Amino acid sequence: MRLNPVTAIDGYKVDHRRQYPDNTEIIFSNLTARTTRRDYTDEMVFFGLQHFVKDFLIESWYKDFFQQPKDEVIRRFARRINNYLGPNNVGTQHIADLHDLGYLPIKIMALPEGTVYPVRVPCLVIYNTDERFFWLTNYLETILSTNIWGMCTSATTAHEYKKILTQYALETDGGTEFVNWQGHDFSFRGMFGAEAAMMSGAAHLLSFTGTDTIPAIDFLEDYYGANSDLELVGGSVAATEHSVMCAGGMDNELETFRRLIEDIYPEGIVSIVSDSWDFWLVMTDFTVRLKDKILARNGKVVFRPDSGDPVNVICGDANAPVGSPEHKGAVECLWDVFGGTTTSKGYKLLDAHVGVIYGDSITFERARAICAGLKAKGFASTNIVFGIGSYTYQYVTRDTDGFAVKATFAKVAGQDREIFKAPKTGDGTKNSAKGLVAVYKNAEGKLYLKDQATWDEVNQCEFIPVFENGRLLNETTLAQVRARLAATL
Repeated sequence: MRLNPVTAIDGYKVDHRRQYPDNTEIIFSNLTARTTRRDYTDEMVFFGLQHFVKDFLIESWYKDFFQQPKDEVIRRFARRINNYLGPNNVGTQHIADLHDLGYLPIKIMALPEGTVYPVRVPCLVIYNTDERFFWLTNYLETILSTNIWGMCTSATTAHEYKKILTQYALETDGGTEFVNWQGHDFSFRGMFGAEAAMMSGAAHLLSFTGTDTIPAIDFLEDYYGANSDLELVGGSVAATEHSVMCAGGMDNELETFRRLIEDIYPEGIVSIVSDSWDFWLVMTDFTVRLKDKILARNGKVVFRPDSGDPVNVICGDANAPVGSPEHKGAVECLWDVFGGTTTSKGYKLLDAHVGVIYGDSITFERARAICAGLKAKGFASTNIVFGIGSYTYQYVTRDTDGFAVKATFAKVAGQDREIFKAPKTGDGTKNSAKGLVAVYKNAEGKLYLKDQATWDEVNQCEFIPVFENGRLLNETTLAQVRARLAATL
């Protein structure tokens, strides 16, 4: 389905144009994460604006509005609004005038994408450039919000995973090269539609290179100048699923393993679901029987448990009988069979021919607990890869980080007005900034908000012009966004 851009709004915005004071000339708004429900961060990653500009503000508006016959545009708008509200006085002249203008008279300035910034600091500002279309600024609020908050939220989530995995890799391995592959996007099937999967999957790929969401790679090539022929955008390995393993039969499971690692994938990395029936049998019996074949391969066999408590399955269950596989956990079981090396930090690292991936119900807290548990047992955190799924990336809302677009400045009849909200019934979370807003860096390089700013301060702060009057002014690439974000680790 293609959106009609002129009605891609919350319904209550239809007639706000007439509700503003007479002679309103400019409305200036900002997008801010006002608070966070996360207990592990108070910073956000900014990402997604360039996609919104290219896909909606430019392509959708031009193809589905400005390049359509004006009579047809007006007819569609009037039909939808009259059917929606009933006969009313909203009118269509303002829509006709916009069509005659031929472009969106809007300017957006924003932090560079990939910037890490504190909660309560605006990531972008938006305002109209033609006084006749003051109503357009907040008319775009809904579509701006729905396109950007989720991408920022997912980018922030992935970055937090990257930080914790980097920390433990430095502490137990001594290097961080493997971390780029240690977080793998498993979320596609659990997202609310393919578009959400692509947008969130692209945000994941700012911090990691492992993904099962192939369309996210196309997304980054289409909107962020990526080129998978010239750079590693995202990748994965050969892998099985339960249907494959179960189709071979329970009594023939060992032969299915042998066939996979010897006949189908005699070299390279292959990930094998290992809990179809008895995961611990696989860990303690199949591994022994297949040891010579696995060690003879030029590659790695990755065992994938997919049920149970992730921390206990990987690190061992202290309540299980001492010496049992359940007590040892998957990593220690593999060590007992295959051994390995010791890192420069003094921790055990499995032989390069074997590994473990866990992708069922992984959360940030569980990932951190697994890393800590492995470290406590004397194992490097880089012995495990995490499949990060929709439980992480879909189980969020706009309120996870309190994203909101709020108008803070208006020009009415030639007079500047600082506008703000500060509800007495609230807890302060919904209080807005006041007047024009700008963002600066302090002596430590931390970004901070300056409200009640001047136009000169808005134009000379950390914001860069991104969109103005139908044109993309500054284009960034995946490589640049990744580099900007990596510099904050």
